[in-house]
Amino acid sequence: MARRVGALAQQKYGFWRTHGLLMARRLVQASVICAFWLGPWTGYWLLRGNLSGSLLLDTVPMTDLFLFLQSLAAGHWPETNFVLGAVVVLSVYALLGGRVFCGWVCPVNAVTDAARWLRQRLGIRSHWRVSRTARHWLFWACLLSALLSGQMVWEYWNPVSMWQRALTAGTLSGVSFVTLVFLLDLAAGQGTWCGHLCPHGQAYAAVGVLPLGYYVRASRRQHCDDCMDCYQVCPEAQLLKQALKGEHARIESAQCTRCARCAEICHQRVFQLEYRFLSH
Repeated sequence: MARRVGALAQQKYGFWRTHGLLMARRLVQASVICAFWLGPWTGYWLLRGNLSGSLLLDTVPMTDLFLFLQSLAAGHWPETNFVLGAVVVLSVYALLGGRVFCGWVCPVNAVTDAARWLRQRLGIRSHWRVSRTARHWLFWACLLSALLSGQMVWEYWNPVSMWQRALTAGTLSGVSFVTLVFLLDLAAGQGTWCGHLCPHGQAYAAVGVLPLGYYVRASRRQHCDDCMDCYQVCPEAQLLKQALKGEHARIESAQCTRCARCAEICHQRVFQLEYRFLSH
């Protein structure tokens, strides 16, 4: 019988030290959705709007970076709050690390993680893969379609917005597309949507090239015993080799989501999450 992913770490450290950050990510994602719920249910608007554009406490604007780029490409002259919202979001994720949004905030992340878990439990194996360059092509295709049509075409199909509306407003329109995302990851595996296709991730990865934010460091890589658990849980598993075999023992790529799943699932505690300028 195949060993369950994370069994060695859980046996050694217990449930919470093996899955605590995963639970924290789910709590953050659920809290964001609940913050949008709060206004309609209680009249107290902690967050008004949606993940594409919102107001924090009816004061601080926040604008999704990919939506902002699409708006510019479509030729829409943005209002002051729209620009300020993009600056706020850019600043936050520049300080944290661009794709922190993907690993800690985006509600679709929970869907793709569920697909990965079920795929492992069912022992599904597939021999086809979507090229990771597809997300670059889709990113530019979305901007080009906005430029040519004058409309933010991607927003008609955006699973992030669809899934959030389904969770906050109970609409069914987004469930079908998000179900397709789930089935795609279930069939193809290894973070197909988040790691190979999602143009949102590409937009936030562009922020991650700045020399700020958290990063994963393999500070104890000499203790790695090649159990491969980290590769099984990482949505960008191809990046782990940078930390395990690279010169600087850290993941340099902006594509890392900083989910830190590799750190807590490792029974040898090879990886840790560090902040630039604070680490030695």
